[in-house]
Amino acid sequence: MRALRRYDRRGRALGRAHGLFNLVSGLWPMVNARSFEAVFGRKTDRWLQRTTAGLLMGIGWTQMSAADAGDWRDARRIGMATAATLLAIDLVYVPRGRISKAYLADAAAEAVWLALWSRRTSGHRDH
Repeated sequence: MRALRRYDRRGRALGRAHGLFNLVSGLWPMVNARSFEAVFGRKTDRWLQRTTAGLLMGIGWTQMSAADAGDWRDARRIGMATAATLLAIDLVYVPRGRISKAYLADAAAEAVWLALWSRRTSGHRDH
């Protein structure tokens, strides 16, 4: 029982942390596109940048809400799906020169989130 509570606490904390990361990742280009583009390169499709940012904010908020409600498994599901998608995009489009090499830092972060979710919550099945 104690081990289950520890996994629940870890899962909730990880859900909050990953959710905050996604929320801030989405807020940054919405609040200050100039500084975002200074790091990640100029964007020609602002609508796409804003769409992605909005989706990340919604995902982050959902992860934090799920974790706060004690349902870290939902935070894990959406977090892993988001991290895997962003990691794949980064690894496909940086080598092709379509997006800045700065996105390799994001790829590293997404890989860390996937590893943390896998490690911290292994041994407990999603229901």
